[in-house]
Amino acid sequence: MLYLLHGPDEFARSEALAAMRAAFPPDVADLNIASLDGRRLKLDALAVACEAHPFLHDRRLVIVRDALKHSKAGKEREELRAYLDRVPPICDLVFVESDDVDRRSALFTHLKKSGQVREFLPLQGAELLRWLAERARALEVRLEPAAAQRLVELAGSDSRTLVSELGKLASYVGRSGRVGPDAVELLVQDGQEQNLFAFVDGLAARRLGAALAGARALIEEGQAAPYIMFMVARQVRILLGVQALAAQRRRPDDIAAELGQKPFVVRKAIDQARGFRPGELERLHDRLLELDVAIKTGRIQADTALELFVMEACGA
Repeated sequence: MLYLLHGPDEFARSEALAAMRAAFPPDVADLNIASLDGRRLKLDALAVACEAHPFLHDRRLVIVRDALKHSKAGKEREELRAYLDRVPPICDLVFVESDDVDRRSALFTHLKKSGQVREFLPLQGAELLRWLAERARALEVRLEPAAAQRLVELAGSDSRTLVSELGKLASYVGRSGRVGPDAVELLVQDGQEQNLFAFVDGLAARRLGAALAGARALIEEGQAAPYIMFMVARQVRILLGVQALAAQRRRPDDIAAELGQKPFVVRKAIDQARGFRPGELERLHDRLLELDVAIKTGRIQADTALELFVMEACGA
């Protein structure tokens, strides 16, 4: 049987593939499952993997990753398409694609006609919330609707990230427990906040490339340059508060309570603050204010101001 698993939801693809693997007993799985790299796929190697006789089992499973994207147009692709008609009935040949698939290609057309094509798209809206509730039930906890909504707001819609965060929440409330919004607020890290941390990490280490990449990640989330600078200014103020209280030998949890921040935010800020020399955070904050005024008075474009700030902060 021929299969094509594709689409941007990497976690769902992985689960579907894991279910196929699970059909093989562990003691014979390695002998009956073969994995091939589609970027360097040779037809002879594919034939050997597919045509080997199953060992103590009635089927073989051959997994080929990213072959549709990397197969060369012309003779190579045509030979691969022709071989698909000769795959033995005892073999399940699974093509797994991590990137977009060209639906006009002969390989895609053949797989759609002669096999099973499964596209894994990210869940959204009510469907995503229902999926989270089902995953919570599988972990033997109850996820309140408001908690599910807040979880998505903080962690985003990436299914692997959500499953990881949900597992953490389930461990926190225990078997048969109820996950409410308070638990989500306490334990789940804000994805946008993490990108902001990465950005400030780059600034603190004077790594221009990392800092620019952090800024781009925030922009790709849909954040405008002025708002990014506002968030950076806010983070700088947190760092200043952390510096002052840490100098008094206050414990991280006490600092968090004093500043009204989550403990993990303060622990991260303590590490970041060490990267800045005395007086440097104050100068960065003043520079952000200067650039904000320049943007609002039309003397500089916001994107240019953000890039200029990053370069100055990194000493470039």
